[in-house]
Amino acid sequence: MLNLAQWHRNAWLNRLQSALLMAFMMALLALLGLLVWGEEGLSMLLLLAVVLLLLSPVVSPWLVLRLYRARPLHPAEVPALYDMLAEIARRAELPAVPTLCYVPSDLVNAFTVGGKRDAVIGVTDGLLRNLQWREIAGVLAHEISHIKNGDLRVMGLADLMSRLTRFLSLFGQLLLLFNLPLLWADQVQVNWWAVALLIFAPHIILLAQLGLSRTREFHADLNAALLTGDPEGLASALAKIEVGSRGLMDILFPGMNLPEPSWLRTHPPTVERIRRLLELRQQPARPVWQQVWEPGRPVWVRQATRGPRYHWSGLWY
Repeated sequence: MLNLAQWHRNAWLNRLQSALLMAFMMALLALLGLLVWGEEGLSMLLLLAVVLLLLSPVVSPWLVLRLYRARPLHPAEVPALYDMLAEIARRAELPAVPTLCYVPSDLVNAFTVGGKRDAVIGVTDGLLRNLQWREIAGVLAHEISHIKNGDLRVMGLADLMSRLTRFLSLFGQLLLLFNLPLLWADQVQVNWWAVALLIFAPHIILLAQLGLSRTREFHADLNAALLTGDPEGLASALAKIEVGSRGLMDILFPGMNLPEPSWLRTHPPTVERIRRLLELRQQPARPVWQQVWEPGRPVWVRQATRGPRYHWSGLWY
């Protein structure tokens, strides 16, 4: 059983932080539009945002998964795993049970693509072989929480605002460059605070975007604990994923490849995520993984044939 008082407190803080970060990004974008185009710039900026949203290509989840050489897992191959997934999806009130895809990689990882009705969760061979049932349940619940919360859509909107900010910043700096002769002739006055904002706005909104990503990860952890009733399972999985993702340099020099300060990371520090999850412990209960686990059914029977590789998108798989 969860500490519901602590859960509601953390959930409220996560929602508040997400709302404040989104409001800040929108306000910064509106201010840049006002500086570059004046009052008419706000309506033009809104129109541009709508056009970009409509013209953004809708990428099929299967196209993304093909890049990672993933293949669908049929329920007959992993019946117990699909039973667990279906129960978590039912608790999350999703309109459809996500499809599982197998990624032939030793890396301990999972990710999700698609929307609520066409979601696909990719799980690596390393994850299926190295995690216990309760840990796999926690990871699947975390990914389903991202689907339920619409995090892909939220982060897509944040990315759109970030790209618009970079465009406005570049456009404003080009205008300033073209007006340099007038500046030297003292025929125009420049608000240097506005110039500084134009220069640093892309960096500021990027930090806000990173903060939003971290907050959504915390919230997905929180909802996963509620869906499974077992916060320790996800905490244990996160610890194993952290160890499994380390290379030789990380072992020799811990934390070497992690951005510092910590708020420059897209994901929160694993230690902080585990601490927040363990705060939710209260009374032992029968979690979801115990309700659907069936002895004697292996999760997977095939060994990955290659180690982790670097993908052009910046992800290891």
